[in-house]
Amino acid sequence: MQRNEYIILGAGESGVGAAILAQQQGLPVFVSDSGQIKPQYKAELEQYSIPYEEGGHTFSRILSAQEVIKSPGIPDSAPLIRQLAEQQTPIISEIEFAYRYAGDSVMIAITGSNGKTTTTNWLYHTLHNAGLDVSMAGNVGTSLARQVALAPHAYYVIELSSFQLDHMYQFRAHIAILLNITPDHLDRYDHQMELYARAKMRITQNQEPTDYFISWIEDDWTQRLLKEPGMGAGRRIFFSTKASSDDAVVASSHNGQLRFALQEPVFELLETDLALSGKHNVQNALAVGCAAQALGVKPEIIQASLETFTNVPHRLEYIASIDGVDYINDSKATNINSTWYALESMRKPTILILGGTDKGNDYNDLMELVKEKVVGLIYLTTDSAKLHRSFDSVIPRHEEVTSMRDAIAAARQMATAGDTVLLSPACASFDLFTCYEDRGDQFRAEVLAIAQQQGDTDRSL
Repeated sequence: MQRNEYIILGAGESGVGAAILAQQQGLPVFVSDSGQIKPQYKAELEQYSIPYEEGGHTFSRILSAQEVIKSPGIPDSAPLIRQLAEQQTPIISEIEFAYRYAGDSVMIAITGSNGKTTTTNWLYHTLHNAGLDVSMAGNVGTSLARQVALAPHAYYVIELSSFQLDHMYQFRAHIAILLNITPDHLDRYDHQMELYARAKMRITQNQEPTDYFISWIEDDWTQRLLKEPGMGAGRRIFFSTKASSDDAVVASSHNGQLRFALQEPVFELLETDLALSGKHNVQNALAVGCAAQALGVKPEIIQASLETFTNVPHRLEYIASIDGVDYINDSKATNINSTWYALESMRKPTILILGGTDKGNDYNDLMELVKEKVVGLIYLTTDSAKLHRSFDSVIPRHEEVTSMRDAIAAARQMATAGDTVLLSPACASFDLFTCYEDRGDQFRAEVLAIAQQQGDTDRSL
């Protein structure tokens, strides 16, 4: 048996991309997946003659690996990962592996508890409009490894989760953006907020003085940890959603106006002109503008891009209006803070669909907005006890369901003309759905099916 193999755990997009890159680089590679590999990925592995296994792991082969490239979905607490760590086998992420072979490409890395997908897409939109050879990677688009192997680009905008950052060591972000740090995935961090926050701050590691670290100056965790030594050598620049006198604040929003001053000429635009509404999207826009200015994009292109971007699916995605009731898909809200921002942006009485796999949520953080905005609750989950304890006494109109069809039916019974039905679960999706996209897709499909039956597809939100 070979003992110099590169073992890839997980045969999804990142795993198969890493396998293709490893083979291209002449490295002995083996892919192992505990579940069934999707047909399109299995076909690729066979096309490239990459050995693989599915439905379980051959421990002896994996434990003999020279290095392991791990899917971010596999927790460090898994017995196999613990064994590898105990014997000091290097375990890295697909992003870390791809970076080794990316040459002089500029790496723009984005993380945060909320907003990173929107910001990644918005910044890509801006840089693409500027004519740069740019692509997206990480948690969006095609895996970085696949692109480095088959279709390299000069610039990559990379969405990074804390799970990916946990296993990144040499990766250098030429521009790093940390949007915010709020409670999320605490079940993977021993329910310790500081461990999760420090994972996010790993985005600063290996930065050099010519690099940029962009963050929100009002974020407590980010600013607290930045005071510690060794948090990256990149130039620290901040955006602010309040009036700030800090000299490092180069972008801000005050009295409904955004101002960008990292590079000359300084330019401004109204919040109401942004393509996306809501306080959270003001933060996202400020981060996009900072990064684009750091890359020398002209103000007129930045402004036009901030005004013309179309939001990604599953993030406050308006679906339809039926019988005067608006239906909004915010399935990507998998934590409390995301749902808070969604509720904050609601302007009509709201029927809120929430629930799923709880990640250590404290629902008290939502309570004031629920009291203010919500007129009915639907618990879409197999484990609703915590939701009942938190909200039943606050919102008497509530119902428990275990399918999206039943959730929509319950929402239709609760809602009256002028209301909004909002899917913003504050939880992961794995109790009833394969992923948040599946959950959002089912919501969209159920709503559009009803709208089509009624010939009621008003999109005047």
